[in-house]
Amino acid sequence: MNNGLRILHRRRAVELDLARRFLDVPVANVSDCMSRMTAGGPRLRPMHAGGRMAGPALTVKTRPGDNLMIHKALQLARPGDVIVVDGAGDLTNALIGEIMVGEAVHRGLGGFIVNGAIRDAGAIRAGTLPVYAAGVTHRGPYKDGPGEINVPVAIDGMVIEPGDLVIGDDDGFLCLPYDDVAELLAAANRKQQIENKMVADIQAGTFDRSWVDATLTRLNCFIEP
Repeated sequence: MNNGLRILHRRRAVELDLARRFLDVPVANVSDCMSRMTAGGPRLRPMHAGGRMAGPALTVKTRPGDNLMIHKALQLARPGDVIVVDGAGDLTNALIGEIMVGEAVHRGLGGFIVNGAIRDAGAIRAGTLPVYAAGVTHRGPYKDGPGEINVPVAIDGMVIEPGDLVIGDDDGFLCLPYDDVAELLAAANRKQQIENKMVADIQAGTFDRSWVDATLTRLNCFIEP
């Protein structure tokens, strides 16, 4: 097997019905339920008009500036899939643009995560297909490879396995390991209920902030009389 130039089968993938239940869940709440230890880095920002993303990952690892394997991933992707591209964070050449995003829309895909650059930013910004990327450049890509499809990739330390769940909103994106998805959905929903009560308490003037002074006391903080 030629490591660096291979296309593998995705062995498993989060069910789309389960994935879509995360469209009503803030990414920040899920992140809190993962002990705030998992993130794909703040460099990758939403490039689209807005809206949430949730779908199984179809992963691509490519040479910086080359999108041959991303084109192949578009052919392989199923409706709802999110194509996750590890382009090493290089911003010299764009890896996707308006045409590829348009094809993804036509095929019913769930979005793109690109650890690299995009182009045609205006057209992408005017659309609703979720696209997260590290930057923008007018310089186009090469199409020579090498690259790999359906292999583990990492973005700023966050490992994404093929078929894991990836979610996104205006705060950024997050990967949920395949085996943890159902448990994290339940935990995030409980977190949302707690936050809803906090908002209601604030509006009612009954929000309890006694924990602040209790924490300062525990830390032996000096407070001038």
